[in-house]
Amino acid sequence: MKWSWRIGTIAGIGIYIHSTFLILLAWIALVHYLRGNDLIDFLHGIILLITVFGTVVLHELGHALAARRYGIPTRDITLLPIGGVARLERMPEDPKQELVVAIAGPAVNVALGLLCVVAIGLIAGFSDVGKQLEQAAHQMEFFANNPDTLRDLNNWPLMGILFFARWLIINIVLVVFNLLPAFPMDGGRVLRAFLAMQMDYMRATQVAAGVGQMMALLFGLLGLFGNPILLFIALFVWMGASSEASMVQMRVALGGIPARHAMVTEFRAVSPDATIADVADHILAGFQQDFPVIDEAGNVVGMLTRADVLRTLAQQAPQTRVADVMRTDFCKAAPNEMLQDVFERLQQAHCRSMPIVEGSQIVGVIDMENIGEFIAIRSALQQQSGRAGDSPII
Repeated sequence: MKWSWRIGTIAGIGIYIHSTFLILLAWIALVHYLRGNDLIDFLHGIILLITVFGTVVLHELGHALAARRYGIPTRDITLLPIGGVARLERMPEDPKQELVVAIAGPAVNVALGLLCVVAIGLIAGFSDVGKQLEQAAHQMEFFANNPDTLRDLNNWPLMGILFFARWLIINIVLVVFNLLPAFPMDGGRVLRAFLAMQMDYMRATQVAAGVGQMMALLFGLLGLFGNPILLFIALFVWMGASSEASMVQMRVALGGIPARHAMVTEFRAVSPDATIADVADHILAGFQQDFPVIDEAGNVVGMLTRADVLRTLAQQAPQTRVADVMRTDFCKAAPNEMLQDVFERLQQAHCRSMPIVEGSQIVGVIDMENIGEFIAIRSALQQQSGRAGDSPII
């Protein structure tokens, strides 16, 4: 994710922190400053924040490790001011597997919550766990009314009870919030998984997305008459539900279709020895934006995008060779490769155009625009065939 910094690796998964996280730190500092609190109070707030996001990382690792069990790798985990995001390469197609992956995150919070209860019991004694939790609640209220007590280094047991009681509350809140039946929360995926066991996956997604959008409207109404943060949550949930429905619709539309049906077969290729000025002329003369680079033997050795051409014209000489600026980290696809797989690879790749190669020869080029146009034309033909009773021609 852009504007993110890597802070470590856990279980082979990169952990990143987004730059907007610093805004949250600055906000906490400002709140404490305006309240007239001192450095110690600010440090307590930072420790609580670190605890929250450490818990979020463990939550996301639960999803990642559960997905790994089904052979699905995780690209990375990124910490944002609103929580964490584990970017899986794909979601499981089996509803039962999706259920396991979705529930794994909240299950981690349940386990951490039980750990907090045990820790409170170890500190205060196991005579009655219920009484210890009640005592912890009283201690939290006491510390809120008597913040100077936290500065007494002889009160470590009480501070320990306070810490684990707060951590318990954090885990309870994360479980409840994430199990709300709305995308992009885990509860939305749990709901879809259960529905997909009874109906078509696309229909299950539409129902789950509809439930999520109704919840978003409810959050929005409550936000108008109460906590304004609920307005932000409402927007977040509405966008998540719409995005999930659109993504699944795209996957369904592309399922079972070979790439040869959407690739462009009339294209211009360029030589590694051509100049950027020559490629600029090609862009002006036609509709093509990205160009496969082919050597004398007919092999695809690179891809040159419109962005590469413009950047080179602005920063270097127009006579710069294509070989000096072309992208070599491009992906290839075969004509019979499923369009859904090509679409997912294009989303992940740095170069958004892909040569279609059969044997050693290039037979076409495909990009996101081609796929979008293919879906639009196919949808129109399906609507027409539905009225006429015929099958679509593509």
